[in-house]
Amino acid sequence: MWDTARTVIGRVAAIIAVAIAGSAQAQAQVQAPAKDGAPPAWIVTATYKADVTGVADGGLDTGLHYLDDLYVTGAVDLDAAFGWTRARAHASLLNNFGGQPNTLAGSIQGINNIEVSNRRPKLYEAWLEQGIGPDATLRAGLYDVNSEFYQNEAAGLLVSPMFGVGSELAATGVNGPAIFPSTALAARLKVTTARSYAAVAVVNAHAGTLGDDDGIDLSGRDGALLIGEAGWTGSGRIAIGAWRYTREQPAIVLPGITLGSTTHVSRGVYLLGEHDLLGSADGPRHLIGFLRLGLSEGRTTPFRGGWQGGLLLQRPFAARPASALSIGAGSGVLSRTYRRSQPSELLPLDRAETIYEVTYSDELIHGVSLQPDIQYVVNPSADPTIHDAVVLGIRLTIAWASS
Repeated sequence: MWDTARTVIGRVAAIIAVAIAGSAQAQAQVQAPAKDGAPPAWIVTATYKADVTGVADGGLDTGLHYLDDLYVTGAVDLDAAFGWTRARAHASLLNNFGGQPNTLAGSIQGINNIEVSNRRPKLYEAWLEQGIGPDATLRAGLYDVNSEFYQNEAAGLLVSPMFGVGSELAATGVNGPAIFPSTALAARLKVTTARSYAAVAVVNAHAGTLGDDDGIDLSGRDGALLIGEAGWTGSGRIAIGAWRYTREQPAIVLPGITLGSTTHVSRGVYLLGEHDLLGSADGPRHLIGFLRLGLSEGRTTPFRGGWQGGLLLQRPFAARPASALSIGAGSGVLSRTYRRSQPSELLPLDRAETIYEVTYSDELIHGVSLQPDIQYVVNPSADPTIHDAVVLGIRLTIAWASS
């Protein structure tokens, strides 16, 4: 374990040194301003995340894993570039390599939001958006559902996957819904006013994109995921959403157990909110609280429902303008169908898995940040034979954007 740790730490140190040198060189360059002071028509961004994550105690085993995530996006204002009124285009590439630390922790919800089972580069999103009337936009193409549905910006710093999209939705579909790491063809309509919004999307139920084994699914034989969300955006945000698959899904059981012969309509609802508890929109420091509740029908997903909540403190140290501290907790409640599929010769599964997380992020220099992270997984996979897991990690993030 310690030989692995030394190797990984050395690799991360080398990445940090290269990143600092590259960032310093980039900052020394003088870049021309956009014409007439207008925003650029073309914007390219890149973010690289490198994680060292391991289990220090409990779980299935102790040890360390290295994993990374490269995300490159390009956006075009088609009005500014070509005169296409109220239109824009977006495309992104994703590349993930490295280990799978959850094989050590044994969590059913996962412990790292850049861990993947299929490590390869792929086209992530590619869509066009057109304005319709004064308040509406229509978006079509390869689409990440979690980019606009069932998400809290205040939870974005946390590393556990359950803070991305509720586990009861994340574990649905033929091969998962159109969320990280694979998207799907979709159409989304959104109406936004000064203090409210409403959005609906029709998404291919079979996630897949260029770079996946089967590529983009064009058959539509697995039906579609329908999802909608409406919210109020006054002094905070409160939203309610619902989702449903158009074709029935098989009953879910434990991995390695034959799928149930019955099928059911897969559907669920969720409620979310967030609010700045300090109440100062213009101040340098913000304490944003968030809470989410989700519920499914409990037959086509391992989870009957769940909850997530937490706090994000921006700029906890006045001398560190890019610093941020976040704490979060959440629980995935297993469905009765899933728990009953446990073989009778084994101990019965408990009702839920709960994860607590504390993380802090700060910049070393502009565009380069480090983020230590601690998680405590209670009842991993709700299996009474797996001890609670102490998960330690550190994330290096390198961000770059064209001007």
